[in-house]
Amino acid sequence: MEKLLTFAIPSYNSGAFMHKCIDSLLASDAEDIEIIIVNDGSKDNTAEVADAYAEKYPNIVRAIHQENGGHGEGVNQGMRNAKGKYYKVVDSDDQLDPEALKKLLSRMRQLDAEGTEIDMYTCNYVYVRTDDGSRRPMSYKHIFPHERICTWDDTRAFAPSQYLMMHSVIYRTELLRSLNFELPKHTFYVDNLYMYVPFPYVKSIYYMDLDLYLYFVGRDDQSVNEKNMIKRIDQQIRVTQLMIDAYKLENIKEQSRALYKYMLHELSLMMTICSVFLCINGSKEAIKKYKDIWNYLKEKDSRTYRKLRYTSIAALSKLPGKPGRKAFVAGYRVVHRIYKFN
Repeated sequence: MEKLLTFAIPSYNSGAFMHKCIDSLLASDAEDIEIIIVNDGSKDNTAEVADAYAEKYPNIVRAIHQENGGHGEGVNQGMRNAKGKYYKVVDSDDQLDPEALKKLLSRMRQLDAEGTEIDMYTCNYVYVRTDDGSRRPMSYKHIFPHERICTWDDTRAFAPSQYLMMHSVIYRTELLRSLNFELPKHTFYVDNLYMYVPFPYVKSIYYMDLDLYLYFVGRDDQSVNEKNMIKRIDQQIRVTQLMIDAYKLENIKEQSRALYKYMLHELSLMMTICSVFLCINGSKEAIKKYKDIWNYLKEKDSRTYRKLRYTSIAALSKLPGKPGRKAFVAGYRVVHRIYKFN
C-alpha cells in the first residue's frame, strides 16, 4: 500500500518511554502511514522495543539500526528511507494527539485524492511541562489562513514569542530530497536548520488549527535544559553559523518580504540564544565567543548584521559592559518565567 505520511522517530536510549510516542501514532488507526523508528546506537533496550513494534505491525512500523550519529542523522536516515509522500519527525519522548492526527490525515487524504500537492502542512504544538503538568499551546491561527492553500505572502507577522518548530510542520518528502539537504551529525539543535533551510523552497502551505504535537519539556536530561544549552553552546554556535551561511537574507526579500521577515526573526532568535547563554557563562572565553559570532555574521552578511545588531531583540545583548550583560540575562529570566519554553 502506498503511504501518505512517514513518521520518523529518532531514538537514543529511549526504551523506557518511546512506547508512548509510538502508541500515540498507532492510535490514529491509519493504514496509510508508516513509522520509521531509527535506533541511533542506543545502549539500552531501544533496539528490542523497536524490533518488537516492527514485528507486531509489519505493514506500518520499520526499525532501522545505525551507529550513533546524533538526532540529525536520525532525521536524515528517516528521510532516506521514507516511503510516504509527506514526512514528519516526532521525538521519541513526545506524542501526537490521536484525534487531531485523524483530522489532519483525513484532510491530507482529501487533498491528495484531488491531486493537490502541498509543500508544507502546519499545525499547532503544545508545550507540556513534565514537572507541573501545565500546558501552553503555540498556535498559528492568527498567522496562517485556516484550511486553505496559501503562500508565505499570505501570512501575517509572527509575534516575538512565536516561531515555527520541527514539531509544527510536515514537509513533502520529495521537496526535502530535492534540496540534497542533510543535517550535520553529532550536533544538537539541528532542528533549527530543518526549520530554516527548506523555507525558501516551500511554495504552498496548508494550516489546520489543531493542537497536534505534544512537546514535553522540563526533564533535566533534555537538550533544551538550560544547563545543557550552556554546556553545548559550541553546537548552538555551529548551527547558527550554518544558518548564516545558508542565505544572504536580502536575497530572500526579493522572493517574499513576509518570508524574509520570518527568517530574519528566526535568525534573531538564534543570535539571542547564543548571546544569552554566553553571557550567562560570563567567562573570558565565552565573551570572546559572543563577540566572534557577531563578527561572523558581520563578515558573512553585513546588512543582516546591522539589522539584528541595532533593531532586534538580540540587540539588547549590546548593552555596554558587564552590567549591560547582566541586564540582558535578567530580561531573559523574566521572559523564561512567563513562557516556560525549556
